[in-house]
Amino acid sequence: MKCVDDYRLKFGSKELVPIMIGGMGVDISTAELALEAARLGGVGHISDAMVNTVADRRFNAKFVKDKLKQYKFNVANSDKSVVRFDLEQLAEATRMHVGRTMEAKQGDGLIFVNCMEKLTMNSPRETLRVRMQGALDAGADGITLAAGLHLGSFALIEDHPRFRDAKLGIIVSSLRALQLFLRKTARCKRLPDYVVVEGPLAGGHLGFGMDWAEYDLATIFAEIHRYLQAEQLDIPLIPAGGIFTGSDAVSFLEQGAAAVQVATRFTVSRECGLPEDVKQRYFEASEEGIEVNQISPTGYPMRMLSNSPAIGDGIRPNCEAYGYLLDSTGNCSYINAYNREVEANPGVKRISVRDKTCLCTQMRNFDCWTCGHYTYRLKDTSRRLPDGSYQLLSAEHIFRDYQFSTDGKILAPE
Repeated sequence: MKCVDDYRLKFGSKELVPIMIGGMGVDISTAELALEAARLGGVGHISDAMVNTVADRRFNAKFVKDKLKQYKFNVANSDKSVVRFDLEQLAEATRMHVGRTMEAKQGDGLIFVNCMEKLTMNSPRETLRVRMQGALDAGADGITLAAGLHLGSFALIEDHPRFRDAKLGIIVSSLRALQLFLRKTARCKRLPDYVVVEGPLAGGHLGFGMDWAEYDLATIFAEIHRYLQAEQLDIPLIPAGGIFTGSDAVSFLEQGAAAVQVATRFTVSRECGLPEDVKQRYFEASEEGIEVNQISPTGYPMRMLSNSPAIGDGIRPNCEAYGYLLDSTGNCSYINAYNREVEANPGVKRISVRDKTCLCTQMRNFDCWTCGHYTYRLKDTSRRLPDGSYQLLSAEHIFRDYQFSTDGKILAPE
């Protein structure tokens, strides 16, 4: 019986273990987690979501403090159109986070940057260009474009000297999305180096509507695979979302997948950036305690634990400090929802906003517990300790389990 290690992800002459750890922001996919994936011969991601905040935490920078100081006069103003990022600081933060990670890399694997395109930052094109160029400047092995599929993304960096050297990939959830991207980027004369096909059981933001349950990863993957074969396009396909065991991965590799992308099981690894008490909430999750809701200001449905502190919280918008989801006119749907509740509840000290959340602050505080559909199975991957908590796992343990397991089995920790 075959296992994942019987296959290899091929990028030209380079061969890798066909396991890619997906990008989870904000600093949930830590440098430490990505470095382990690379050391073990696979592909790891770090996320550039809220990279200024991450750089502050990791390297004692003061990007957020400086931005807040600059726009403090506007904190009480519902109009956030004046709030913008300093592009030089954004580039510096990106180079700092990505560069330090790349300097520490060991092993034959690769480290990619997950770039969430829905972080419009009151200047969508300019900030996206700076983030991508900064990642390339810092030596990232590749960039995965996620959550948005900005059709002009490749054009933003086509004049960069590493444009044809670094690996560039996209995440899609339908054949139509892939076709639109390929059509739009044709003038760049550069195909994606890989395409992640993300199904409806993935964690975080979904590329589906609230009818997500009507879709199936295997069906979408097969449709895209047939299309690429018919068009004679040699682009590695990497399915993602709900691949919980090595046997799940093998079933896709046998159908022509170049690799698989996995993330949920690594949320309870020691290297993951979630606080340890939150990791225990993931272990304790029940199937009924996982929901898909529409509280994200991005407009995408989002899967998360239903006991996430972010749900129903009415925190004041922190756009002056963060402001990652401000659109090109300085608007965010959470600001509108917050102002509506303030007006409807005069004199109330702490309001509740049920329909949207301040994604920037909640993700920064690790209070938005996004998760994959099979999070409720995490308890089956570990063992319960005498105090009732679950044993955290090493990233290597989880990676090796995916790599060598068969028969749908999960290797328990020692």
